[in-house]
Amino acid sequence: MADFVQLALSEPILKAIGELDFVTPTPVQSAVIPVLLEGQRNMIALAQTGTGKTAAFGLPLLERIHLHRKVVQAVVLCPTRELCLQVCGDLKSFAKYVRGLQVAAVYGGASLSGQMRALQMGSHVLVATPGRLHDLLRRQAADLSEAACVVLDEADEMLGMGFEEDLKAIMAAIPTQVQKLLFSATMPKSLAALVQAFVKDPIEIAIGERGAGAETVEHHVYVVEERNRYQALRRIVDAEPDIYGLIFCRTRQETQDVSDALTRDGYRADALHGDLSQVQRDRVMQAFANRQIRLLVATNVAARGLDISDLGHVISFRLPDALEGYTHRSGRTGRAGRRGISSVLITPRERSKIPFIERSLGCKFLVQPVPDGRTVCAVRIAAWLEHMRADAEGEQRIAPFMHGILAQLESMSRDALVARLLSAQFADLLEHYRSAPDLNAYMPEAPVRAGAGRGGRKPRPGKRAAPRPMLVHKPKRSIVEPAPATTASKGKVRMVRKGKKGKRGDVDAPAGSKRPSQKAGAAGKRKHDDAPAWVRDVMQGGKGSKRKR
Repeated sequence: MADFVQLALSEPILKAIGELDFVTPTPVQSAVIPVLLEGQRNMIALAQTGTGKTAAFGLPLLERIHLHRKVVQAVVLCPTRELCLQVCGDLKSFAKYVRGLQVAAVYGGASLSGQMRALQMGSHVLVATPGRLHDLLRRQAADLSEAACVVLDEADEMLGMGFEEDLKAIMAAIPTQVQKLLFSATMPKSLAALVQAFVKDPIEIAIGERGAGAETVEHHVYVVEERNRYQALRRIVDAEPDIYGLIFCRTRQETQDVSDALTRDGYRADALHGDLSQVQRDRVMQAFANRQIRLLVATNVAARGLDISDLGHVISFRLPDALEGYTHRSGRTGRAGRRGISSVLITPRERSKIPFIERSLGCKFLVQPVPDGRTVCAVRIAAWLEHMRADAEGEQRIAPFMHGILAQLESMSRDALVARLLSAQFADLLEHYRSAPDLNAYMPEAPVRAGAGRGGRKPRPGKRAAPRPMLVHKPKRSIVEPAPATTASKGKVRMVRKGKKGKRGDVDAPAGSKRPSQKAGAAGKRKHDDAPAWVRDVMQGGKGSKRKR
């Protein structure tokens, strides 16, 4: 793949992006930049969130600015003020060594008079949210008559937020011959209709399958009862000692409730939603970017504009209402070539939605058991021990006190000392999970076809077949093995569940079943496979603390 030097960019821009460690273009940048530098064709570019779309349209856009003309020559429309500010900041960084090039941002929630003054001073590139720009056009405070290019960034999100009328008004205010560039992660029907109306004869560029998720993201699903949703979230977070991630909720109220609950329970968490003022939103986003908070609970819309390349986890507290919502959520992790995990919490009644997402995005969900209390404690203790081993300066810091410490503890055995030290360090965690219940839910049997019950018998009126457990429920006691190749079992897999006193019970399920438990639970890397041996022993039901003598 060619580097940026071979893309015919000017020296000032190459110098600026070099300082940003831009070396090799991403696939979307390699496909888009040469086309935009060579001509004025309209374009539709579909690529997953976090693939470098801002540089893909931003670098060619800056190259075509005529600095001597102090008018708006390019307009970039973004769905949220956060994304608007991010894009504006990126363009300014790209144009750092282009003397005299001015980029302005206009968005709701900020002083209208200040933004009007910035436009009057003369800006070459205008980055805006549709609602605020439409307002400025009605006030005749913005002039787009000289614009040569308009970019719709995250176009699907703009329509999903109800900006269709604003977009139509903006399109009517720009010259008909203006170049139109549309960048999006998905192409819903509403967006296709807008494209047909306003983007004539476009070049279409799609990176990966249309609407597909990023290949660097692993998708996990946890099946729990509704009443256990928050406690399951805590378990997932506790089982990842160094977690740094986003938790998505559907509503503003739920977002605030989950954030408040996490904060009360001692987690470094905060909320981001539309009810916050701009000052509050800026404070929260800055704290999250600086890792002063480790968990950001947000709505889909509020999280647009977050550009954090090393975000390791995205957790959907509930599934979004639309498929596009999950695409955008999962796209917040696994960016810049890094690996990420996108997890969802569902109830047994929601199980049918998972195969639909898998087919639509071309991804596979790994069904994960909600960690039990012993597993959480073992993982946290192991992580703390590893941090302690890696602290090379720890002995030097404590050295002045070691003589007295050793003298005070000389009567204690090594095992007693370790046990009491860890017990004191993890007292709250151990107490919380001392009698923690199993939070994994059972998945009911799918309806029996043609009115037949088990074994071909018709069920009695008013009776339903008894539910059978999910494959991943208590996985330490489940084994998946091929069924004997008999006429009765051909094409099936058999789940052998080991119960008390060595009793065995066989449950047959169709091979290749679409249920999440069959489809993903039997394959793929399980969480904590790389944990220390004693932790894996705890997860498999062993004692974990028993030493060989």
